[in-house]
Amino acid sequence: MTRSKAIFIGTMAASAMAAAFASAAERSPTVVELFTSQGCSSCPPANANLIKLSKRDDVLALSFAVTYWDYLGWKDIFGKPEFTDRQAIYEPALGQSGSYTPQMVVNGATTAVGNNFREIEQLVAGARPLKGPPISLGKTDVTIGAGAGPKLAADVWLVRYDPNLVEVPVDRGENTGATLPHTHVVHAL
Repeated sequence: MTRSKAIFIGTMAASAMAAAFASAAERSPTVVELFTSQGCSSCPPANANLIKLSKRDDVLALSFAVTYWDYLGWKDIFGKPEFTDRQAIYEPALGQSGSYTPQMVVNGATTAVGNNFREIEQLVAGARPLKGPPISLGKTDVTIGAGAGPKLAADVWLVRYDPNLVEVPVDRGENTGATLPHTHVVHAL
């Protein structure tokens, strides 16, 4: 049986993402989102980097499979249009003119090519601590305590992801014949 986790995150409010995952000790991990595709030949090294990051207690790693590579002969089995849309929402705030894979977004504020582990580690190390009201996660509920909220409006999302390692054999496209490992795959947003 596959175990899955759920977390509440904000669309553009990375502080809400990290605060929602805060433990009882009120620590907020750095949120690293990988935008990837099984149809992208540059993505397997970034997936490996996300796997490394997912083992750290100070990082919340999330893998979002986008759909714009599906035309190359392999449709990513995890890809969803809403994940592609999520990546596009980041473009103006990050000063980008388009989406690319493999892209890692750190705390919703900085970005780098996911293949460059050294650069990603630097972004994680340099990420500003995120602030927000205290949040407690129960088994069936989320409690948001008193405190200053975001200055701008924020959407709150429930993200369901699988923290397990999943191996996916690819039969067509740029990664034909490869078996690609994935972790922290987002299944629902």
